Amino acid sequence: QVQLVESGGGLVQAGGSLRLSCAASGGTLSIYVMGWFRQAPGKEREIVSAISRNSGTTYYADSVKGRFTISRDNAKNTVYLQMNSLKPKDTAVYYCAAKRHEYSTWNVYTRRADYDYWGQGTQVTVSS
Repeated sequence: QVQLVESGGGLVQAGGSLRLSCAASGGTLSIYVMGWFRQAPGKEREIVSAISRNSGTTYYADSVKGRFTISRDNAKNTVYLQMNSLKPKDTAVYYCAAKRHEYSTWNVYTRRADYDYWGQGTQVTVSS
């Protein structure tokens, strides 16, 4: 059982940057595949990025590739999403998610149903 708390969201002008953080407690982050999802009003929750246990494998949605960077610091039990060149289309609630995976260090998951634990979300609003 792991608890996830996102932070770092806010209002930013188009072209600006934000760094989201996901602090995990109650578990050892190194055994979890981690992901970031986002959901805009009236839209389905969609994968943004994911990272394997040892950071060796990452996944990015096409819409954010080249602009967002996912990273993790297992020693700090924290996952980050660096968001650069933000666009109004990036406006959404961003969620951190975790999936326990004890059998390899290189797997990633990209489907919402794959993840077991979720944070409360943090709002990111990008103005035009």
